[in-house]
Amino acid sequence: MRNCIIIHGSPASPEKWVPIGDKKRWITWTKEELEKRDITTYTPNMPIPWQPIYADWRKEFEKMPINEDTILIGHSAGGAFVVRWLGDTGQKVKKLILVSPGKNIGNYPNAEHNKELYDFTINSKIKEQVNEIIIFTSPEEPPHRQENVLIYQNLLGAQVVSLGGRGHYTYDHMGTDEFPELLEEILN
Repeated sequence: MRNCIIIHGSPASPEKWVPIGDKKRWITWTKEELEKRDITTYTPNMPIPWQPIYADWRKEFEKMPINEDTILIGHSAGGAFVVRWLGDTGQKVKKLILVSPGKNIGNYPNAEHNKELYDFTINSKIKEQVNEIIIFTSPEEPPHRQENVLIYQNLLGAQVVSLGGRGHYTYDHMGTDEFPELLEEILN
């Protein structure tokens, strides 16, 4: 049965955390749009998102029904998480969509809180587990985030979609909670 699971990113501090369900998030808008189309969508609030621990996120994530028809979406640290999880488990899924995916490379500013989650080697066999891999980025992203996109693109053979004016795909950067391009990719 086709479903969708969207994993949020990691704020730098508890004060910056906006729980899933807040209307000022494309995650909430996307879930509502998919459910209008009878696609069951899960948007879990991952444990202690401002200091993510892979094992804790994995335990929460594995409560979701994941199968070969699942579409996985990860934003920022959530993107790193789903890539790491796929590499660890070998699970096959229909589609993987990464939105401004995170990864520790060299001098990564302000990412100390994500160090444990980001400390993994990307398993290039993931491209054999997934029918399609897409990465959304924006030209406004800083150089270290652009490098992340290239790493994922090169190792996973992902298609990259760069949309101007989106920044890091947060409400503050986008100015909207709607993300029609993502919805289109999910529905394709």
